Amino acid sequence: MFVGFSGSTGTIKSDQYILAWSFKKGGQAESLDISKVLDPPNRPPNDSIKKLILVVTIPLIVFLMMLGGGFYLYMRWKYAEVVEQWEQDYIPQRYSFKNLYKATKGFKELLGAGGFGKVYKGALPSGVEIAVKRVYHDAEQGMRQYVAEIASMGRLNHRNLVPLLGYCRRKGELLLVYDYMPNGSLDNYLFNKNNLQCLTWSQRFNIIKGVASALSYLHEGWDKVVLHRDIKSSNILLDTELNGRLGDFGFARFHDRGENLEATRVVGTIGYMAPELTAMGVATTKTDVYAFGAFILEVVCGKRPVDPERPPEQMILLKWVAICGSRDSFMVTVDSKLEGNFKAEEVKMLLKIGMLCSQSNPGNRPSMGDIVQYLEGNVTVPSISVDTSGFGMPNISNDMVTQETATSSLANFSFEDVTVLFGGR
Repeated sequence: MFVGFSGSTGTIKSDQYILAWSFKKGGQAESLDISKVLDPPNRPPNDSIKKLILVVTIPLIVFLMMLGGGFYLYMRWKYAEVVEQWEQDYIPQRYSFKNLYKATKGFKELLGAGGFGKVYKGALPSGVEIAVKRVYHDAEQGMRQYVAEIASMGRLNHRNLVPLLGYCRRKGELLLVYDYMPNGSLDNYLFNKNNLQCLTWSQRFNIIKGVASALSYLHEGWDKVVLHRDIKSSNILLDTELNGRLGDFGFARFHDRGENLEATRVVGTIGYMAPELTAMGVATTKTDVYAFGAFILEVVCGKRPVDPERPPEQMILLKWVAICGSRDSFMVTVDSKLEGNFKAEEVKMLLKIGMLCSQSNPGNRPSMGDIVQYLEGNVTVPSISVDTSGFGMPNISNDMVTQETATSSLANFSFEDVTVLFGGR
């Protein structure tokens, strides 16, 4: 007699096991105690299962590796910077793009935008609030000198300058990190009709004095001569106490004392640019003085230097103030939002200083050091006689007026002299 077992699973190969058996020749077989039945042995999977596992696992691993590599490359691209060997000297003033990206939460809170870039609010891990300006740059043209000047700006120390904390470089982009000024720019207070807060006369006078002090420091009080080249109300920021701070050094140039200045690309804003700047392309301390004169008139009168929406006789602010001065009616030019709450003597003094700064001949304009002395009352403002009263005014038509930053291609307007007689202070 033969006893056997068979099992079948079709085309799938499998292992069969006898875990218990009971057999008796000629009689009842003994009962099986299921509790004593052994578990099947742990056998390694057969080749088919192995192949199935490999087929599923290997592509999954490869996919995850590609995904991880792609994420790594994306993060490198996202936070990529440009760092060259010569920048090692400026590493202490350099911020990583990754830290700036996190500080600004991905550059979400836009503070302002202009022809030179966009500004975003941020906060460093230490809690210091910052403003980050993102501007385009051409790394092939003078970047080493530009970064050196940025580093020099970081050493400037004056209470009426916006501190430049550092910089970051990416391909085609430069990021400048400044202290955050909570009250924004001065032009928002002067011209934004939705801003209900009007600066008082004493606040305006204090802002003008602060900016004059900062420019005197840049021109005369540091080891180099710093030309700002873009002085206007939108570049004056206000701190928590509404003190004026000169910012945006995007067009600034640094010169050694006694250095012969060469013609350069004409930059600035129409209404603030001196006639010799557009004619010869040479920026000096006296071109900054001219812009400061336009700034004084802007703050006192609450009007932009050039505005085609005003009546024709008032379109060019400098000409209108000069005409009113010739009629001894300076007070009609004062910003109406002040509602007469100002000091007439201070108004006269400021407008006369504005006139002095706006003369066509650069040699007749005062230095910023002289202007500080005038504003402090230490020196009497000189009279403006017939011989020294030629003012450089843009002779432009309405369609040429723009508040955007102008280059030489936009600065093709002429100047004319206006002769007005003013008395002493």
